[in-house]
Amino acid sequence: MQVIFGVLFHFIGGFASGSFYIPYKKVKGWAWESYWIVGGIFSWFIVPPLAAYLTIPGFHEIIKHTSGSILWLTYFFGILWGIGGLTYGLGVRYLGVSLGSSIILGLSSVFGALLPSIYYDFNPKTGKDSFTDIITSNWGQLVIIGLLVCVAGIVLCGKAGMMKEKDLAAQKETKESVEFKIGLGLVVSIISGILSACFAFGIDAGKDMAHEANNVWKSLHPGQGEFLFQNNVTYVVILWGGLTTNFLWCMVLNARNKTFGDYTNEKTPLLSNYVFSAMAGITWFLQFFFYGMGESKLGNGASSWILHMAFIILIANIWGLVLKEWSAVSKKTFRTVLLGIACIVASIIIVGYGNSIKL
Repeated sequence: MQVIFGVLFHFIGGFASGSFYIPYKKVKGWAWESYWIVGGIFSWFIVPPLAAYLTIPGFHEIIKHTSGSILWLTYFFGILWGIGGLTYGLGVRYLGVSLGSSIILGLSSVFGALLPSIYYDFNPKTGKDSFTDIITSNWGQLVIIGLLVCVAGIVLCGKAGMMKEKDLAAQKETKESVEFKIGLGLVVSIISGILSACFAFGIDAGKDMAHEANNVWKSLHPGQGEFLFQNNVTYVVILWGGLTTNFLWCMVLNARNKTFGDYTNEKTPLLSNYVFSAMAGITWFLQFFFYGMGESKLGNGASSWILHMAFIILIANIWGLVLKEWSAVSKKTFRTVLLGIACIVASIIIVGYGNSIKL
């Protein structure tokens, strides 16, 4: 039952991440940097401490007496993750949505799942699985197999993305086909994929805060298992780092593009723009709110990160189908993306089963 709830929470988180951009499509008359930072203020500055306040009484005291080195490292990984988020857009621009997203999220899945466990081989920590633990256990080997199947699905989705662009280019030259730059796109996507994985590293760096929240809760609720919301206090610090990089860059773009007037431009639907941007930001935060709940149930950072990335890719591709982004492609291209999605679903089942035999 623990595993079922863990997978369910990860699905909800993946659904939120794969869907958060939809409200932004309703924003009218604003530049990207304007609605992005308005949504970001909600997702990185307003909602995280509110969620921590509602779920962890005295969360600010935990942050206050946490050592400066832990806070700095957690915040630093948040800064790096923020850069990964910004370069995500460039990867998608030069490789297309399907290919760019698949490569970035795939790399984030691999690095985010495996690097922390490799780190714990050299710096063992109670309750954390090292890479040796994973590859030498039956459950861990299943997790690795699930990761490989997930990567195969990502490659297929990426291939489908390239096939789609060729199909569209054969019908009519598009902006995506003109800007397609495989060399630059791969470099940017690799950077983005690696840095995006830093969110997982930030969670590990700030685990002392989560452990304290968990211990306090367990002392007040004996025999009721692990605290579902223990990671909420860590998110506050990580997302300060993400806010820093995104805010600075959006302000640079506002200045460069002379779009500071967007925030008060009465010629645009201001109220609805703020509402839809806020909805996008809140939806974005929910991915990690439920990620923390899923990790609390599964108890393994590597498996949780794989499931999180896999569900995001799955939901994003399903949205692509619902919004008919694949309606103008050949049957071969459509079959390829369906096969990729099927592999990702299979990887989720394999990783979930691997965790079930561990627990």
